Amino acid sequence: MNARLSSFRLAPSLLALCAALALATAGHAHGVTAGDLEIIHPNILAPAPSAKSAAGYMGIANAGTTADRLIGIEVPTVARSELHTTEHGTDGVARMMHVDGIEIPPGETVLLERGGMHIMLMGLTGPLVEGQMVPGTLVFENAGRVEVEFSVDPSDGVDHSDMGH
Repeated sequence: MNARLSSFRLAPSLLALCAALALATAGHAHGVTAGDLEIIHPNILAPAPSAKSAAGYMGIANAGTTADRLIGIEVPTVARSELHTTEHGTDGVARMMHVDGIEIPPGETVLLERGGMHIMLMGLTGPLVEGQMVPGTLVFENAGRVEVEFSVDPSDGVDHSDMGH
């Protein structure tokens, strides 16, 4: 490989920032700033009309000098909401696992995205339709309670009801 090309590497935080910026420029991009934290495009991919669960995603940028931690999520239109991560077993099967919190390091952007950390919304009390805005509250250790609105974005074609939650 060309020596100049092999020496060019992007830091993981720069890659995360680029991905977050891509999210922020999406058609319905929106967000909230709370102190040093910026919540970038909180969204739910539109589930099937009969779905009992859905997944929520966003970017969280921490412009501060101290870490914060997302420790909870409240969404009044669902029976239960949890922070989850996806773990891939040695058998190649992906499993969704509940986590108590998600660390937001200083100067970093953390992405909650399909195939990684995300928010699980279980026990939907009604259908979620594309274009709808769903109120919610993110709970951080330091920043406290942050009100957000999740935009219901076009479906990813995945039925999250069948993922063993």
